[in-house]
Amino acid sequence: MKKTTLTSLSMMAALIFTSCGSQPKAPAVTIFDEGLRYCESTYPYEGGILVANFGSSQLDPLNTEGKGYIVRYKDGASEVLIPADGNLSGPRGMYLRDGYLFICDVNKIVAYDLENRETAPQVIALPEGEAFVNDLAAEGNNLYVSVTNTGHIYRLDITDPAQAGEPELWLEIAGPNGLVIRDGVMYVASYSPDGEAKSEHVIYRIADLQNPVAEPFVNVPGQYDGIAFSGDGKWLYVTNWAPAGISRIDMQTREISPVELPLEQPFIGPADMTVADGMIYVPDLPNSRVVIFAE
Repeated sequence: MKKTTLTSLSMMAALIFTSCGSQPKAPAVTIFDEGLRYCESTYPYEGGILVANFGSSQLDPLNTEGKGYIVRYKDGASEVLIPADGNLSGPRGMYLRDGYLFICDVNKIVAYDLENRETAPQVIALPEGEAFVNDLAAEGNNLYVSVTNTGHIYRLDITDPAQAGEPELWLEIAGPNGLVIRDGVMYVASYSPDGEAKSEHVIYRIADLQNPVAEPFVNVPGQYDGIAFSGDGKWLYVTNWAPAGISRIDMQTREISPVELPLEQPFIGPADMTVADGMIYVPDLPNSRVVIFAE
């Protein structure tokens, strides 16, 4: 009996040890906050990222102060790529095509020619009432634009990025925020403008961009903001304001699970993230910082 008990205890201990050892460790985290002021969005750029900042006196996504600017960050160093020139107030989602950087900004899209940054940017106004222009994603020559407050997604032709076409209403969906397209399929992170997640504020999938129909991909309600694929496409990362954090979705099972990070100061408002070269960059808007960690 004694021998059997000891053997059983030893096996149990081994199992516990093995189980503990197999648990994934929380990834190491780097915090970048130098020169940032209410950063809402990140975008991959020349081996690093771009960070869009409101620069406003208070956190107001609909401000009209004209203090918005874009910072370039790479390998621990940063510089201002687009200064506060009065054209940006609440810069959010970005998209780069042939040297032209398209930026969502309150009720418009502002497009800078990065080769000639001293020239005035192209301004693409959206219809009246479209106040919360949020994110951009492209497929071919079509650029898609989410507007969170009205539930609209617009499409415009960027065959010639120097002279983008007029936005046309493409689809209506509850609180469209972050957009991402992979293999011709769009995924939309839904966010409630009134701050309270309802049953319709989930992750949506649009399989046919020519005949768009939005279907829930994950039915867990949240205040979803950023959305991005892992490098291998097996996971879909999403940020959420309620509860504040980042999660990942298994593309096969559609199961959603939190990404645990060793943060001394927890997330408050994780926003439009970027996944690039094995790293994840999550702007924490109210905290004016970008949280960086490996996939």
